[in-house]
Amino acid sequence: MQIIPGLHQITSRNTNVFIIIERKITIIDTGFRGSSRTIDHALKKLGRSISEVSHIFITHNHLDHIGGLPELIRKTQAKTAVHKADLSFGEQGLPYGGFIKWLLKFPGISFFWPLIYATPDDFDILLEGGEVFDPLGGMEILHTPGHTPGSISLLLRHKKLIIIGDILNNGRGELHLTPQSVSSDMSQVRESVRRLAQINFEIMCFGHGRPIIGEASAMLKDFVKRKNL
Repeated sequence: MQIIPGLHQITSRNTNVFIIIERKITIIDTGFRGSSRTIDHALKKLGRSISEVSHIFITHNHLDHIGGLPELIRKTQAKTAVHKADLSFGEQGLPYGGFIKWLLKFPGISFFWPLIYATPDDFDILLEGGEVFDPLGGMEILHTPGHTPGSISLLLRHKKLIIIGDILNNGRGELHLTPQSVSSDMSQVRESVRRLAQINFEIMCFGHGRPIIGEASAMLKDFVKRKNL
């Protein structure tokens, strides 16, 4: 679906991937493993080629958002970017929480990390937050930790639009906090959501669920108030 001119959302196995179509192409998140075929097909329908992808941004280092990254790295010459805090696999840095974080502590599980996480070797750009990139008149990186230590949101101020990854999701038109079972720090989640509620935007896009188009920041402010965040 086209969200605004130049920005498209495709959904593969219930996870959203965003494609910015300009002279060059920018991809935000890559879905599960195998999603590169869906992305390639979508680009062909738009009259473009996967070889034109110049940058890939990852909102957070979870397998449903980074699974397609190795395939896209092989198929493109794109520069890849993620927040540096999502590349730490120490006990305090695991990008999962709750039961999953406990499970990943078992001896030998690190052997499977390349299937679960992207690694530093996959990235050209390590983000800190505050960077501004070219797409759609300026795409600002906001560090919004909590779902993972390095979760980011991407703010297009000129378009009054934000892409927030998984810190919130939209279920049938109702906002929900990310589940604790797959998040690293719920106190950080609440703080990040409070900070996002101070920004004015009309459109809010999610890693899961349909975008909210129109008065999105007002809806978020109301959510923060109702949930006493």
